[in-house]
Amino acid sequence: MALALVAGGLCCAQAAHAVPSFDEVRRDYRPSDLRVLDRQGELLQRLRTDATVRRGEWTALADISPALRSALLMSEDRRFYEHSGVDWRAVTAAAWGNLWNSRTRGASTITMQLAGLLDEDLKRGGSRGLVQKMGQAVGAEQLERGWRKDQILEAYLNSVPFRGEIVGIDALSRTLFGKAPQGLDARESALAAALVRSPNAGRAAVARRACELLRQMEPEQRPDCLALDLFAEAALRRRAFAAGEGIAPHLARQAQRQAGANASPVRTTVSAPLQRLASLALERQLRELRGRHVQDGAVLVLDNRSGEVLAWVGSSGAISESPEVDGVLARRQPGSTLKPFLYGQAIAERRLTAASLVLDSPEQIPTAGGLYVPQNYDRRFKGDVSVRTALAASLNVPAVRTLVMVGPDAFFAQLRAAGIELPESGGYYGYSLALGSPEVSLLQLTNAYRMLANGGMVSPTRLLAGQPAPAGPTAPRALDAGAAFIVGDMLSDPDARSRTFGTDSLLATRFWTAVKTGTSKDMRDNWAVGWSQRYTVGVWVGNAGGDAMWDVSGVSGAAPVWAEVMAWLHRDTPSRAPAAPPGVQRRAIRFGAGLEAPRGEWFLAGTAQPVFERADSDGDAPADTNPPRILEPAAGTIVALDPDIPPRHQRIWLVAAQAGARWRIDGKPAGQGARLAWMPWPGRHRIALVDADGRERDAVSIEVRGAGVRSGKPR
Repeated sequence: MALALVAGGLCCAQAAHAVPSFDEVRRDYRPSDLRVLDRQGELLQRLRTDATVRRGEWTALADISPALRSALLMSEDRRFYEHSGVDWRAVTAAAWGNLWNSRTRGASTITMQLAGLLDEDLKRGGSRGLVQKMGQAVGAEQLERGWRKDQILEAYLNSVPFRGEIVGIDALSRTLFGKAPQGLDARESALAAALVRSPNAGRAAVARRACELLRQMEPEQRPDCLALDLFAEAALRRRAFAAGEGIAPHLARQAQRQAGANASPVRTTVSAPLQRLASLALERQLRELRGRHVQDGAVLVLDNRSGEVLAWVGSSGAISESPEVDGVLARRQPGSTLKPFLYGQAIAERRLTAASLVLDSPEQIPTAGGLYVPQNYDRRFKGDVSVRTALAASLNVPAVRTLVMVGPDAFFAQLRAAGIELPESGGYYGYSLALGSPEVSLLQLTNAYRMLANGGMVSPTRLLAGQPAPAGPTAPRALDAGAAFIVGDMLSDPDARSRTFGTDSLLATRFWTAVKTGTSKDMRDNWAVGWSQRYTVGVWVGNAGGDAMWDVSGVSGAAPVWAEVMAWLHRDTPSRAPAAPPGVQRRAIRFGAGLEAPRGEWFLAGTAQPVFERADSDGDAPADTNPPRILEPAAGTIVALDPDIPPRHQRIWLVAAQAGARWRIDGKPAGQGARLAWMPWPGRHRIALVDADGRERDAVSIEVRGAGVRSGKPR
């Protein structure tokens, strides 16, 4: 007894020093799940941050079911409101019970249990020993002197372990019963109180204890213990929050990174209804594409003015084999979606206008790595077209010719100014930069389009509600306002895009929008990115693993999702075309014979002209929009003959861009046709195309090397 008193004195000193205030306990409370909310406070996602415990939000006593409070007091501490921390009557009864080896309910009050939960030393030492019991008693006295009874009960209900990893009433209510603590009925409350007494007991023992409690709580009714047993069996199997409370897992992780680990809940700028709509639209479209080897996608919606993220769908969820990959942040090849920035730069630098003619024809551009031969999506060429048509119809060769004019390094700098971070230099990507060879994220690309919507002013996106604006200038200019306006006008023109997409494509909305699609090499990615008066929407569709899709383009893959999201955004809100900024003029123009119809066109001040035609056109004869051109072989090709194959079985295909081509080899007629099989012989040869009058229209030089034949001196 003397040793126990000494130990009790030590515990007394520790408890007196360790007992915190109620405000401190509530301040230091940390849920195991981060709650991410939308802009109106609706739950978007629960994100697990502590894998060692399952702890919900702190719940005020007023928000806890009265039935649960009654069941808990009846089970654990009937005289809670009568004692001052220690129930000496219960202590006496427990002592006699231990002396005569009889069963009693125990002497630990709720206040004593809370003291043990709050004191780390008592928690490590367990709660069954005499020393720990005396420490709890001293701590309970301290709590009763500094706390109110309602505070003690509230802290206890938020701190008590229930079963396994579940701690606190909020986690218990949402995991076992799928509801908030204020909605627990008498049956659920009895089961919860039974778990406090025996957290790890078997299902039958817990159900039996709950049934006894239910009899005491409702003496006038006869509880159905068999039904309660079945109910307990189903409830005790649940271990996670309801799956329906998570519609934005990737957004939640991004919000956590920005807000910090200790922030909970986190309110975002996202709209929950829009998030659901975008998720469903993406899932519905991917199911429509079933059988075309595509299963992933992502959607991002931004507010043009503020940069707030209104929807962030990072994955197709259950459809995907890689649901953890965030398609909004993953870097993929953007295809033709970089062309608006290229033409915008060329217009801003006054190298081109929207009416300037660019040649869409076969082209072979010498580079350090060999010849670069761009092709259009449909493998056809349109001849001379205006910049408006070249951009809206997404023609590749005119874009490459424009990049030759602007320069890869200068275009690289333009993309960086628009907020698109590229890991390599412009020279590294070369002329393929015009067709989207680098990898970019949907977040950066969509925000760059938002820059076009804002007249060339670039600013960062915002994900957290109330997020302060960055210090310094918030919207530096990335592109001339007039050039951005003209690019938007070209991308909103359904007639200009009709050459490639037709007149009834999904890109033609009933309200004003400007949109661009893109498809990367081998159909690995396709995109649809565009803006309206108020919103910018970006959609990516592909496979997270990088596998190629089967016959899926930007129009058939990403565009339907883009169109559905835009239609929902403007279901009640109009979208009007922007007004022309200062320094932009509209002029009537016409084109040379056989080109495009007369129209009104927008120009930067000082760049307008009334007529656009080919430089070699006489103004009356129709221009030759598809001149003879050799596609294969490329200039400078070296062919090596195989000595083990008879020469008569070795051929080189000569390929022209036109049917009925007339071929000459070393000045001698060789045949006609778009494709001609020629049996080569060693030496240097000049292959030419001539017209009906015998005039040479195109020519290349190649070299053929054979076994045992000298190749001659190098040129």
